[in-house]
Amino acid sequence: MSPLANSYVSKDRLAERESFFPLCAYVCGECLLVQLEEFESPREIFSDYAYFSSYSDSWLKHAKEFADDAAARFHLSESSQVVEVASNDGYLLQYFASKGIRVLGIDPAENVAAVAEQKGVPTLVKFFGAATARELATRGLLADLLIGNNVLAHVPDLNDFVKGLRTLLHPTGVITMEFPHLMRLIVENQFDTIYHEHFSYFSFHTVEKIFSAHGLKVYDVEKLQTHGGSLRIFACLAGHSARPETPAVTCLKKREQDTGLTELRTYLKFGERVKKCKRELLNFLIHAKQQNRTVVGYGAPAKGNTLLNYCGIRADFLDYTVDVSPHKQGLYLPGTRLPIYAPEKLRETRPDYVLVLPWNLIDEITEQHAYIKEWGGRFVIPVPRPRVC
Repeated sequence: MSPLANSYVSKDRLAERESFFPLCAYVCGECLLVQLEEFESPREIFSDYAYFSSYSDSWLKHAKEFADDAAARFHLSESSQVVEVASNDGYLLQYFASKGIRVLGIDPAENVAAVAEQKGVPTLVKFFGAATARELATRGLLADLLIGNNVLAHVPDLNDFVKGLRTLLHPTGVITMEFPHLMRLIVENQFDTIYHEHFSYFSFHTVEKIFSAHGLKVYDVEKLQTHGGSLRIFACLAGHSARPETPAVTCLKKREQDTGLTELRTYLKFGERVKKCKRELLNFLIHAKQQNRTVVGYGAPAKGNTLLNYCGIRADFLDYTVDVSPHKQGLYLPGTRLPIYAPEKLRETRPDYVLVLPWNLIDEITEQHAYIKEWGGRFVIPVPRPRVC
């Protein structure tokens, strides 16, 4: 049982009851898509969103590099149209706009869309699907480059969403989508990336099936290190002879098959490894507290709330957590009700251990906060198994 991972609690609501929902991942025996049940509507989850992409320096660097590469690779110019679905605070489209390329963001969260508009990124505040795509296409807007970064997982109706991508794509256009790779989630025990806001979890095998069912061909793929290991796929209209399937596609298909992602038993064995990680993390925290060591958290990401609630880690183990986003500071984590402070709190309290909840940003975090070593403090990374660094 877990609360919604991004439902942060304000101080005046600490005495109110909180909704918890079953957090159980299911796998389809036919297509092997991993999904959660839908307990809360996307409108309830995403209309006012606490996640702002621009608060991660490494993510901004990733976005700028992609914009530079894509503009050159697809020969984008002032006459081109780039559209991003789930464009958040304009973290990516700002780099295309700076090149004079026409951009449009689509995002359901009014609060983050307002920030994008301030950056000069026009943003349509709507949920994306077939209806929104038809509306834009009727107005003559078709995308030469249609982007979706870390949005596929948030879509409860995949068929409607991918149908919308097909509708909005220019006949010669390209779709690029980034999403955490299910193979890395399983192999590296990244169970904390499972939470209610993520309705689905994707292998290349499954994504290719979904896109093919809607007349889209996935012709290329790149492996990324973002979010613990992601894929960036490239798709076009089926039958587009100018974009043949690359060797990278063939190679990844074989890798997934060798790893067991095309066999149901691989998914069914995953749960036991999750339980082992939980026991090891609790053993570490119990031992640390018995030695009178202070332990705090770093970050307030959705994945951290899955980890803490699943393991039952509350104020008896962690004193607090810190986060660079001012939109989270002063609030409390859902379920565990741990207070969120600014990172300056670390210097003030000088903890012995800092449990890094956004472990996918470990290099960035340890570099920015290397000063904790001045008093002998150390970082703790919880997955794939707890380790101190």
